[in-house]
Amino acid sequence: MSFPVRAITLDLDDTLWPFAPIGARIERVLDDWLRQHSPATAAMFPVERMRAVREQVFAAHPQHKHDLSILRRMTLEHALRESGADMTLLDPAYEIFYAARNQVEYYPDAFAALERIAARLPVAAVTNGNADLQRIGLDHLFVHKIHSREHGAAKPEASIFHAACDLLGVPPGDVLHVGDHIEMDVVGAVNAGLRSCWINRPEDHGGRPQHWPHDALRPDLEFATLTALADWLDAHPDFATEHAAA
Repeated sequence: MSFPVRAITLDLDDTLWPFAPIGARIERVLDDWLRQHSPATAAMFPVERMRAVREQVFAAHPQHKHDLSILRRMTLEHALRESGADMTLLDPAYEIFYAARNQVEYYPDAFAALERIAARLPVAAVTNGNADLQRIGLDHLFVHKIHSREHGAAKPEASIFHAACDLLGVPPGDVLHVGDHIEMDVVGAVNAGLRSCWINRPEDHGGRPQHWPHDALRPDLEFATLTALADWLDAHPDFATEHAAA
């Protein structure tokens, strides 16, 4: 399949790096910090209970579903307040969380593939998460980044995709959105009028690729790695170079 690609929009979590190890690290690091700085909070809210509180907070505040940072702060605030802790610990506790959140371990192919893609086309990050590309050290590979928190709406809402296209100065039909999530990334991008590339990594699903669940809608491209996408772009230079320069 060949079609014009003048720019890329790219998901972050579970596309460039798996989020599960990050989530486990956050829980471990935060629990260790609380044990040192607020033992009463750590005793009342061990890892499993803190996880349950987080889920309750997320469920109770759907109006903030686009802002994971405020939901995380609300979770920490609840735990500190309920345990009678010094509330001045909220900001340093959040910083401990956020530092751990931005310690990522790339998929083996992801960084090199992203460098190849960014050398060929402008890339904008479009994410519902709260990763900080500057802290991570990837900021130089993206011409723009849109977080759902700042935008005010999350994928799969069409508006966040359209905002990225506006920043790129490229119409949606010439933008390829790349991501792992069937609904948030692929369906959202297609409904917003973008081209779509599904990164369907078998290692994230017990060694087997996910089954595509929709009959009437499919991604334009499907690959198991970002390297395969970079290879596809290299194999279609007329569509990924001349059109980008037009």
